[in-house]
Amino acid sequence: MRSRAGVFIGNLLFAALCCCTGPIFLAIGYSAWNDDPGWGWPAAVAAAGAAITLMIPVFAIRSTRKEFPGITGRDRLKGGGFPYRDDTFVLLAPRSQQGSPQARLMRADVLEASLVRYNPDGESTFTTHVGNYTPNEFTPLIELRLRVHDSEGTDERAEFEVTGEWRVPSVCLSAVTAGRLVVLVEPAAPGAQRAVTPEWPRSALLAGTRTSRLIDLEGRSAELTRRSGRQLQQMRISREAGGVVMTGDTIDLRKLDPYTAARYAALADRYRDRPEDQAPVSEPGEETRWLADRLPGEKGEFGWVGRRWSRRGGVLVRARFLEMRSTTTFQDHGPVLDTVLRIQPADGTPPFDAARRLTVPMDYLAVLHRTKEVVLAVSPNGRSYVVDWARTNLLAGVTEARVIAPDGRELPVAGRPELIWALMNLLASQGLSVTTPVLDLRKRRLRAVAGMVTRVVQDHTEPRTCA
Repeated sequence: MRSRAGVFIGNLLFAALCCCTGPIFLAIGYSAWNDDPGWGWPAAVAAAGAAITLMIPVFAIRSTRKEFPGITGRDRLKGGGFPYRDDTFVLLAPRSQQGSPQARLMRADVLEASLVRYNPDGESTFTTHVGNYTPNEFTPLIELRLRVHDSEGTDERAEFEVTGEWRVPSVCLSAVTAGRLVVLVEPAAPGAQRAVTPEWPRSALLAGTRTSRLIDLEGRSAELTRRSGRQLQQMRISREAGGVVMTGDTIDLRKLDPYTAARYAALADRYRDRPEDQAPVSEPGEETRWLADRLPGEKGEFGWVGRRWSRRGGVLVRARFLEMRSTTTFQDHGPVLDTVLRIQPADGTPPFDAARRLTVPMDYLAVLHRTKEVVLAVSPNGRSYVVDWARTNLLAGVTEARVIAPDGRELPVAGRPELIWALMNLLASQGLSVTTPVLDLRKRRLRAVAGMVTRVVQDHTEPRTCA
């Protein structure tokens, strides 16, 4: 992982190259002013050169903060942060096409998904689009095979399959991996196939990427995340009412108009008598929808460790996204999002919230329904945090982790984030870099920690007993 100093030096050299006229004008003006003192053209040239020269460090500092995913005290939210619970996640995505008034909201299961095209030409630079949240060049084109049915999917005669190519906003990619979408289905014309248009923000809600709660007229709170049947019916009520505002991830019936609130309340009463089970985190057949390894972003690894950082007490901590908000700025490997994170300091002090604009890799966004956690590298003085996307993607399962024992056996670590987290911390504390997703204990430089790694794996494998 690049250091902040390295990024700053690179930006400083680039800024100096772009603004090289500043020092030249300054030298010319100063030399001419020595020959002819006064406030004539030499002074003006020198002043212009000084102004351009001063822009070099300013540009380097601003560019470094923009490119380097560091979190400092200036990002910390005052007043205790957001009033969100730890398991809250709010996703504010670009709006989808609304369809005709006759179109009906239905659920669609993703049977297969494949990446057709994603080829922006912005390289690694930041590109901002005014008034366009989802430019095609930064929106992957994905071919989907869908099975469309009603909220419960019980009427087999009403089901039908459709295949097509759709642009999927990056922040909604997890809905494809989870396999549950909300689609607008237009009335069937004679002899024509029914037009189907995915509703991406609502799909992220139905997939469980965004959490969902409801406060009824009596002030009682109900958890609705991954209650797909009830959510779809609420979405239909909301669409007919022209939209219902969610505060954070919560709909408060006490703030709605009486007619819409009554419809929501009647639906809540019906489900209170017959509670709906949560849908799975991901529908069966996820391997046919797995896009993460074909999308841009950092590949998962156990992580690079700076020897100086490790010796001086640098540590790893975990944080959790509470909110993501789309912006009009993009990089090739992911959108630039306004985010809110809840960070748990390494010293055991209470967690705090930080707001930071970050470029979030698309391969991580594709598994956002599974986890909202990220790994942060903490500076030795504990004042700054750096998002480590390579470790984050390994912990999130974007890349599968593997551990090979000294005797060649493969130890079971895949799909076990707590074990992977323990191994990351062990390697970091020992100052050992493993810049691959494979921890091969047969390598000479890792033999010293082979016993410790084996014990950590055993501790997380053996069932714990209580005395």
